[in-house]
This record gives sequence, C-alpha cells and structure tokens, in this order.
Amino acid sequence: MATDAASGVKKSTILIPVFFPAVIVTLLLVIGTISNPELAGRAFDQTLSYLTVNFGWFYMLAVAFFLVFIVALAVSPWGRIKLGPDHALPQYSFPAWFAMLFSAGYGIALLFFGVAEPVLHYSTPPQGAPETIDAAKQAMQIAFFHWGFHIWGIYGLTGLLLAYFAFRHGLPLSMRSALYPIIGERIHGPIGHTVDVVAILGTLFGIATTLGLSVAQINAGMNYLWSSIPVSTTVQVITIAFITGLAIFSVVAGMDKGVKRLSILNMVLAVALMSFVFIMGPTVNILEAFLQNTGSYLNNIVERTFNLQAYSRSDWIGNWTLFIFGWTIAWAPFVGLFIAKISRGRTIRQFVFGVLLVPTIFTFMWFSIFGDTALHLIMNEGYTALISEVQNDTAIALFKLYEQLPLTSIVSFITVILIMTFFVTSSDSGSLVIDSLASGGASQTPVWQRVFWASLEGLLAAALLIAGGLGALQTMSITSALPFSIILILSAIGMWRALIIEGHREVSLQAHMQSAGPASKRGWRQRLSGLIDYPGYDEVAGFITNNVHPAMRYVEEVIKEKGWPVVVAHDETHHRAYIEVVLKDQLDFIYDIRMRAYARPSFAYPERPRDPDGDERYYRAEVFLRRGGQQYNVYGYEEEEIIEDILHQFEKYLHFLHISPGILPWKMQEHDDMLNGEEQKT
Repeated sequence: MATDAASGVKKSTILIPVFFPAVIVTLLLVIGTISNPELAGRAFDQTLSYLTVNFGWFYMLAVAFFLVFIVALAVSPWGRIKLGPDHALPQYSFPAWFAMLFSAGYGIALLFFGVAEPVLHYSTPPQGAPETIDAAKQAMQIAFFHWGFHIWGIYGLTGLLLAYFAFRHGLPLSMRSALYPIIGERIHGPIGHTVDVVAILGTLFGIATTLGLSVAQINAGMNYLWSSIPVSTTVQVITIAFITGLAIFSVVAGMDKGVKRLSILNMVLAVALMSFVFIMGPTVNILEAFLQNTGSYLNNIVERTFNLQAYSRSDWIGNWTLFIFGWTIAWAPFVGLFIAKISRGRTIRQFVFGVLLVPTIFTFMWFSIFGDTALHLIMNEGYTALISEVQNDTAIALFKLYEQLPLTSIVSFITVILIMTFFVTSSDSGSLVIDSLASGGASQTPVWQRVFWASLEGLLAAALLIAGGLGALQTMSITSALPFSIILILSAIGMWRALIIEGHREVSLQAHMQSAGPASKRGWRQRLSGLIDYPGYDEVAGFITNNVHPAMRYVEEVIKEKGWPVVVAHDETHHRAYIEVVLKDQLDFIYDIRMRAYARPSFAYPERPRDPDGDERYYRAEVFLRRGGQQYNVYGYEEEEIIEDILHQFEKYLHFLHISPGILPWKMQEHDDMLNGEEQKT
C-alpha cells in the first residue's frame, strides 16, 4: 500500500494490467446492453443454449473433480498442514467464521430458492409424473444436490488454493498465485494478469446474478407488503441503486467492522426465520423429511453428479443444474478469496470439513424446513394455489408460504430486511475481494477503489436486468464459469505439486537427522537450569543482541567465503535476529530467533507473590524457520551451541534440496507478517 508521507493519504494500489482490462470489458458490456437491450437479450439466449449443449459435460465433470480433490486432500496426511505458518492460530472464532462464510456464500440463494425450487421441481420434475409423492421426493433430492457438497466443493477448492499459497508461502492473495508451481515467476506477467482479469469478471457476473435475484425478491416482498409498489424493472433498478449506496457505507468500514457485523446479523435473522417456520410448520414431518432426504442424497450423489440427461434432452439441466453450478463457479473467486482471508491459521482438514459439512447441513435443514413445509401445505392441506403463484413469479414464493403461517406481515417484513442485509454483505464483500484482485493481492487499499467496485457491481446488475432479466444473468454466470473452471483445474494441479514438495520437506526434517540436535548434547546442569528458568524481558533481549546475533555473524562469514549469498539481520525493535541463505531458483533457508512473551505458570517460583493486576510474564528466544515456529527455546545457549543449531537446521534444509530433484523450484518471497506481523508482538 502506498501512502503519502506528508498527508498520510493512501495512494492507489491498482495493478494497471489487471484493473483496466477488467473495467473496459465490463463497461463495454454495460454500454452495449443498455444501448440495445433486445439484441443483447437474443445474444444471451443463444450463448446460453450453445454452452449448455456443448459444454454441459465439462461443467459436471469439473465440479465432480473439485469435490473429490479437496476431500482427498483433507483425509490425506497433507490435511495436517496449516494455512499459514505452523504456529499460526485462527483469526476468527468458529461461529464468526461460519457466519461470514454463510453470508458471503449464498444466503440470498437460500431465501430465493428455499421454497421456489422444491415447488417448481414438484410441479414440473425432470422425469416422471408431476405432483406425485415420487415428484415430491425427487424435488427435495434435486434441491439437496444443487445446494449441497458440490457447490461448497467449488468454494472450498478456490479458498483453499488462495489461503495455502498466500499464507503458507507468502505469495499474493490472488488467483495467479496458485499457478506458481506450473509457470513460476511468469505469474507476475501477462499470464498472471489474464488469470486475475478472468477472476474479476467472473466475480462481477456472479455478484450481478446474486444482486439481480435479491432485488427481484425484495421487489416482490415490497409489493406483497405495500401493493402500491409495482413489480417492475424500474423499481428493481432503483432498489439496486439504493442498496448499493448502503453497501458503499459498509465497504468503507472494512472487513471487521462492516462485513463481520453484518454477517453475524444475517445469521441471527436467518436462524430466527428458520426457527419460526420450523415451530409453526409441520415440525415432525420436517424432521422425518430431513433424515430421509439426507439419506437419499448420500445414496444417489454419484449418479446425480454425472446425470446430464443424455437420453432425454431438455432445457431443464441448463436452466437448473448447469446454471446453479455455473453461477457458483463464477461466484467462486469472490467467495473463495473471502473465505481464504478469514481462514488463516486453520489446517487443510479443518478448512475442508468446516466448509463442506457445516454449511451443507445448515442448507439441508433450511430446505427441509421451508421446502418441505411448502410441499406439506400443497399435498396435505390443499394449498395448491402456491404452485401457480410460484410458476408466475419465483420471487414471491417465500412470501406466499408465510400466508399460511401466523404473523405474516411481520415475518415478511423481517425477510425483506434480511434480503437487503444479504445484498449489502454480498456487495461489500465482493468489492473488497475484487479490489484486492485488481491490486495484485494487496490487503489494504484506498477507500475510493472499494467504492468504485461496489458502484460498478450495481451498474452491471442493473444493465443485465434491463437486457433480459434472470436469463441474461444466467448466461453471464455460465459464460464466465467456463474459463475459470479451466483455471481452477490447473490451480489444483499446481497445489498438488506444491504439496509434494512440502512432503519432501517433511521427510527431510523427520527422517534424515537422527540426532536430537545440540540441546541433547548440553550438560545436565545447563539443561535443568534452562527448564526451570523464567527470564525477563531485558535478559532475553540482551541474549539475542549479545549471543544470537554474533553467532549468526560467524556463520555468515564462513558461508560468504564459499561464495553463497547470505544475509544476517538484527531487528532491535522486535528483538529478533535471523540469517537467510538465498539460492537462485531454490527455496530460501531462513533461521530466525524471536523473543516471545508468555504468562509465568503458577508453579514457577511459588514462594514469590503473584501480581494482583495480572500474571507476570516471562520470555523465550524461540526458533522460527520458513514453515513457522519450531516451539523450542534457545535462551541460555552458548554461541557455539547456537551455531551448531543453525548448522543442524541448515543440514536438514540441504537434505531437502537433495531429495527434491526434478521438481519445479519453489522460490517465493517471504510473507510480510513473517517479518512484522502479529507473531512478533510481545
């Protein structure tokens, strides 16, 4: 982030080869669409038909690959690897993490399709007789399939790729980083720029689709509550403008203040609505249906994954399955980058199972409560008018369901508010993500850039609504999903290669060195003294200055004599010293000793009175390597022992290079937080 030293004002962080192509393509689409909506609408229809017929098989195969790939990673030994240094801790609590993930992911989709999709599949199933018990079962299984593991597999893979390369290896938090094991430093050139442009366009179209769906439902809700407000494109465009203004206020506040608080509010309102319908609806039937439909989903997941209606061609799969999966893929750069930002410090296994299981279970509960309640009213209480109402206007489905429940007006009003807050959350989250992509992965950007992207999202959604409504939104989602699917497949291959290298490193660390290192060779008096000593701030700071730094200088001199590039640095502010060996086209060696603070345990010096204002603190001189903290303390070592420990780790490093021939070199810059981040705070 650039900052004017005199004024303190943040300068632009835009990456010109990414920013301008993305903006130009988007503006050309908006201008062309508004200038001739009818021609644009026909072009959208033809494009949708072409992609559905010719590339439907590719979308389905790609989605299946994404899901299998991340599950395989989670259950493999690689699942223990952290998305960040080994010592990193999760930034957000699990409830806050899930709330943000849920709000950004598809909260609007659940509100829009929770009632409408089961009812539409029940009335017009892809196969079999409509409005039968079999049609009801099929409707719920299809809804579960569309919103279950597969879409979270898409989100999960994208987020995992971004988090792994950014937090584990210090590359920019951008889609291009996932291709590093395949194309190396060329990610910083035209290929990398193109990947990020595709990601931005996909995100813009995915957000536009979501905003289009949400304003349609908001308009339907306002018309339901206040009949004087018509259902029209004009009202929806005005609504987009109004709520985009609210999103701008939120995006200015940033991640923690704006997005996090709105996400938690969304979650509270969504759970409240779900609980209300569950209690007031057919509670026992909902529980039974939830269990039965979950079992049917798991039993038929493989067959449905590869079902393309090859023997009974129709528009159904393009209008439903391919649209939802294509929309999800287009949405994936945004959701993936967003959940990557909030997932630092979790292991691959925690990330995958958290992203797959928790949202999917919540989704199944949502569809069981809302969808099965609607089907119960139709099949058992004669509310067949709901079918025609939903067929005439999908957006009105949820509000028509409320007519059969108490407190209709109040619940409908809360639902409209929830849709609006979901709208704002999606827009401001998307703006933060797109701005980061357009800035080369920068995490801190000027406010005007975020405001620009939030405004452009609203403009694009309005233009597509004018051109062809939901059909145009469907087309752009599926179109942008095609190139991004290819990028995701290549990125997954890149991550697999990176994990192979990581595995080689673990082998070198665990199997090559059989000795326990210099600590085991110290005299027993020294070792015992170190175990029960709890030194203060000045003692450890002086140790790093007077013992560690000179020892590293001795090693530096010898390495330089051999002609190897080596750097030794001493950070007196954070009380840290490190030595770095930089080999061309290879992973750098970093040996880092940092001062870290801990609360003194109660059993230490029990004869001393405790501080009534809080625990006393003691300090350690801990070793950090590139992969993170090693959890051992070298305070009290003599210079010779420190040198021996450096050589001990350096020998492991050289062995790692020795057993990794033929693998693409892994040369990456050190991540900023390894130098000045929270790990060093004492």
